[in-house]
Amino acid sequence: MDKSILKIIMLLSIFTGIVSGLLTIVPYIGEIIFWILLLLAAPVVILFLTKSGVLEISTVRQSAVIGGLIGFVSFLAFCAVYIPAVIALSKIFNYSANIGVSMFLSNATFGLMVLISVFMGILSATMNAFSGFVTFYLIEFAKSLKPAQKDNFEQFDMRNYR
Repeated sequence: MDKSILKIIMLLSIFTGIVSGLLTIVPYIGEIIFWILLLLAAPVVILFLTKSGVLEISTVRQSAVIGGLIGFVSFLAFCAVYIPAVIALSKIFNYSANIGVSMFLSNATFGLMVLISVFMGILSATMNAFSGFVTFYLIEFAKSLKPAQKDNFEQFDMRNYR
């Protein structure tokens, strides 16, 4: 795989994490966006790059590694945006979308926040590696259906039904 493709994957992962970090601050949408980030960041990026013709995944291992990379990078970008925003909203404006999270982050040490961010990043990498793996199989399944449908349609002949 080229370094340029990896750069594109990293930039899209960082963009996904930043957008998720900003949207997670919204009270009711935040929980849904958080779970989408944990589970579906890799399929979104992989499908986008595959549909645009930039990425061609050929092996299962490649899909799992790319999914794990997307999951880890997007979650670290998420933490880089979400944690300071929650602390600022809690300390300055006395506002919290999720009282438990804002109370924990407002009183936690920097080392503990880094440790939890890395742990959750690894968890996100594991979940996104699996979802990237499933995405690879779904893309391959969709590719196998297209020629079969076309061949069946071409073999259909109205002369047999007269």
